[in-house]
Amino acid sequence: METLQRLYPIGIQTFSKIREGNYLYIDKTEYIYQMTHSASSYVFLSRPRRFGKSLLTSTLHSYFSGRKDLFQGLAMERLEKEWIEYPVLHFDMSTAKHVGKDELISELERKLTTYERIYGRNEEDIYVNQRLQGLIERAYKQTGRQVVVLIDEYDAPLLDVVHEKENLGVLRNIMRNFYSPLKACDPYLKYVFLTGITKFSQLSIFSELNNIENISMDESYAAICGISEGEIRSQMKEDVERLAAKLNISSEEVLLKLKENYDGYHFTYPSPDIYNPFSLLMSMAKGKIDSYWFGSGTPTYLIKMLEKFGVEPSEIGNNHAEVSAFDAPTETMTDIIPLLYQSGYITIKDYDESIDLYTLDIPNKEVRLGLMKSLLPNYVASKTRETTTMVAYLSRDIRNDDMDSALRRLQTFLSTIPYCDNTRYEGHYQQMFYIIFSLLGSFVDVEVRTPRGRVDVVLRTKTTLYVMELKLDKTAGEAMEQINLKNYPESFALCGLPVVKVAINFDSERGTIGDWMIEK
Repeated sequence: METLQRLYPIGIQTFSKIREGNYLYIDKTEYIYQMTHSASSYVFLSRPRRFGKSLLTSTLHSYFSGRKDLFQGLAMERLEKEWIEYPVLHFDMSTAKHVGKDELISELERKLTTYERIYGRNEEDIYVNQRLQGLIERAYKQTGRQVVVLIDEYDAPLLDVVHEKENLGVLRNIMRNFYSPLKACDPYLKYVFLTGITKFSQLSIFSELNNIENISMDESYAAICGISEGEIRSQMKEDVERLAAKLNISSEEVLLKLKENYDGYHFTYPSPDIYNPFSLLMSMAKGKIDSYWFGSGTPTYLIKMLEKFGVEPSEIGNNHAEVSAFDAPTETMTDIIPLLYQSGYITIKDYDESIDLYTLDIPNKEVRLGLMKSLLPNYVASKTRETTTMVAYLSRDIRNDDMDSALRRLQTFLSTIPYCDNTRYEGHYQQMFYIIFSLLGSFVDVEVRTPRGRVDVVLRTKTTLYVMELKLDKTAGEAMEQINLKNYPESFALCGLPVVKVAINFDSERGTIGDWMIEK
């Protein structure tokens, strides 16, 4: 007998819909109970996009609305005894992306109108902040209960304009104005919960609200969003088995593949391993491991910010940051690290308590490949399909330990594509190599320091370690001399793999590889 197809809540962010429709729900209600019974009643949580912030907000909505029926069989059922129904004002700001001043105000007015139909409106309240304040006060008077305010993606209207000075100021003031009653209404409020990507100190729109507790890096909430390894093994055991059968491999092998592609997030240290929930559920629903989170939209602001800060592709991973770096205001940001971290492109991999320093790196294969694919057009001006095909063939050459064919293929490819402007310096080719080799899924590093100097590119495959030296408008012979002179291979002898020396010269006139030498 065929087992019923499991329903995955892809794109469904409403708790009641998931529970009533019998979709898979990973039980996070214990965290919700803990959060709503802590000392602070103003709470902020930051997580990357598609990490379940909206579902969490919706679950709070059902909880504060007293919907006991939806929590059957979940941790909350045994924790909550009272189930009081509070008036809930729930605002989802993600509908106000990419808008100007007038559209933003109109969008906020529409959100208020929805609740004014329930609680009425005072004609004297003209501006959005007056209307929000009036709403909270009337909801409190009419129900005799304090009001719950939930604001999902509070920073959505501002994220796309972080790099535009004038526009950011205008929109920020509108948002600051809208949120301002939250302080004045304190006596009428039961609970205020906000989610977003950037932290509020960074968009300084809550300057009045100094009593918000930011739980984004609290150890006790490390797994409040996303799916942990433990949850996969306990609550998704059958799903893993089903995917294994579909891919014709063992459950353990599936778990390894899922881990390599979607795991590796930590929002504090120490923290359990957190998987990207969107990609994980998509792979279960589609029955294959693919790039889902990245495919669901690379924020243009991110690519723009990388350009603005002059960050090279090879500099994105393996970074260090002080704890205070996570609180720098976005507008005055001198460093892209906090934004990359909050957006989910790098994550915490280690923490050194003695010097208060986090080590940050790209979380997993999906993010690494996605990032490199979206950065490649800055280095190789070609049609995506041609590039993808070239990378696939290149991957095969290198897997077969045929570096000569790989370089010949790259030479031909580069000589047929349009010319990039900034190809007159060695670093351009170094970064291009870095991106292309990263796309092969190999371990690649640029400018590796050794006791005798720096190596341009180090590429490690399953069977070989390639030490590469790149020159511009010189000869491959000169590049090889440098490798031999500095005796680089000796520095890598410990890795246990045979070391192959690769000397490459780029020809800036032709915009491609000139000559190369390979020595084992």
